[in-house]
Amino acid sequence: MGGWRSKLIFLLVVYFVGFATAIYCLAPVPESQACEKSFEYSAFKSDEFAQSFNAGMHKCVDFAKTTAWRASKFLKQKLDERRQTDG
Repeated sequence: MGGWRSKLIFLLVVYFVGFATAIYCLAPVPESQACEKSFEYSAFKSDEFAQSFNAGMHKCVDFAKTTAWRASKFLKQKLDERRQTDG
């Protein structure tokens, strides 16, 4: 991506697409189009979603910690090798 203008345009597009998606998901459904498994009665329950989101975030944080630890160990090893060859 180029300069700050293109980044700003990209962020605005992403923001408004997310906003439009939220409006679409939260809009009421007319009674004639409502079915037994509508959005309210689907597998999307707030407590289940919170638990699965929490578990996913913990997995992500654990993965990030492990990756950061491996990267720091690798970088220290390469730095030590470079110091040995230079010194």
